[in-house]
Amino acid sequence: MEKFHFIGIKGSGMSALAQVLHDLGHLVQGSDVDTYFFTQKKLEDRNIKILSHSEKNIEEGFTVVLGNAFNEEHIEYIKAKELGLTIYTYSQLLGILSEKIKSVAVTGAHGKTTTTTMATTVFKDNIGTAYLIGDGSGFSVKDPDMFVFEACEYRRHFLKYKPTYAIVTNIDFDHPDYFSDERDVFDAFQSFANQVKEAVVFCGDDRLASELTSKSAKLVSYGFNDGNDYQIKNLRSNSEGSNFDIYRKDELLGNFQMPIFGLHEVSNAAAVIAVGDLAGLEAEAMKKSVLTYQKAARRYTEYTYKDNIIVDDYAHHPREIVATLDTSRRKYSDKEVVAIFQPHTFTRTEALLTDFAEALEGADKIYLYPIFGSAREEKGNVSIEDLAEAIGKPTSLVTGTEDFEELAKIENSVILFMGAGDINKYQRKFLDYLEVK
Repeated sequence: MEKFHFIGIKGSGMSALAQVLHDLGHLVQGSDVDTYFFTQKKLEDRNIKILSHSEKNIEEGFTVVLGNAFNEEHIEYIKAKELGLTIYTYSQLLGILSEKIKSVAVTGAHGKTTTTTMATTVFKDNIGTAYLIGDGSGFSVKDPDMFVFEACEYRRHFLKYKPTYAIVTNIDFDHPDYFSDERDVFDAFQSFANQVKEAVVFCGDDRLASELTSKSAKLVSYGFNDGNDYQIKNLRSNSEGSNFDIYRKDELLGNFQMPIFGLHEVSNAAAVIAVGDLAGLEAEAMKKSVLTYQKAARRYTEYTYKDNIIVDDYAHHPREIVATLDTSRRKYSDKEVVAIFQPHTFTRTEALLTDFAEALEGADKIYLYPIFGSAREEKGNVSIEDLAEAIGKPTSLVTGTEDFEELAKIENSVILFMGAGDINKYQRKFLDYLEVK
């Protein structure tokens, strides 16, 4: 048993990794700000100690893990250096785990958390599995046969990982505060693909993902288009979700029913079925597993109020907004779609302003919350008014909770609260306003 101290243990990745190490039998504690975060509940359920930041937390015998939100000037990091303790960044320690255990790394510009949750569902039902999901969920059996984890491309963190298998859902320009353009993003994914050991499972329908090569692993494609190694055919929607066939090299692997509606979700499911097949899981077993799939936190989480469906969703990129609108149209074809969107970071909003405008125009009504900044950027060169002006249809600006009376008058609609900032806080307050439990 090792002893670990996490600096920034409430971060979604850090919380999940702490849970995995705890379940593997290690002693785990951590520190963070005193503000309550939803990620800490799963830590508290395991009796993992959460401390306020203090150099007194750092003692002999601990391995220290530094979260991405903190740097080497942190008082606990400095103390750990003084004591000569072993220190890892979050990505470094995750990389070590991904090599010790046969692993599946799930990456992509969009869909990582959803696809990791799907993969977790399939693997844990069939073999001993550890998993780490970007919504703060982590778990492990004592001696796992497979480790399924979410691998983030931001700042090329995923180059610390050398997994057995990788899923690449797509490659798209994002994080403009770090990446210069889409070729810079592609270069990061290409470097990652060169580190995968056995198979890179990529979306063959995606323009950039289809350009990937690998120095170390075989390339396996999936998607709707002809020519994919694992192809989706005969997609049908029903009241329970989607029914579809997966063909492996023109041979029927199986027919799958799953409680999902969006085309992007079906594509993600195909990725998981493909990697499961490559890892030796039986198709019949996977059929049973996907029936039990439950969405990750803040991924199209639904509430019902009269004839409205009120949704909390993490969509914060134009491509994700389009996917969320598609899910709404396919699942609730008889309802209007209302987009209530909060842009996340000024750099992303400025770089993708036109794309955001075009994506949001797919909604019947549009409301915008002010841009949510970040610890890295509290202001920028673009405003919410700029985005409203770029949208080619009437758009309303909302702030705080004072517009709830107007929103409450909406009827027979899917009301989408979308964004990666604190838009879910307003969605929760709106539900309280409506007295939806």
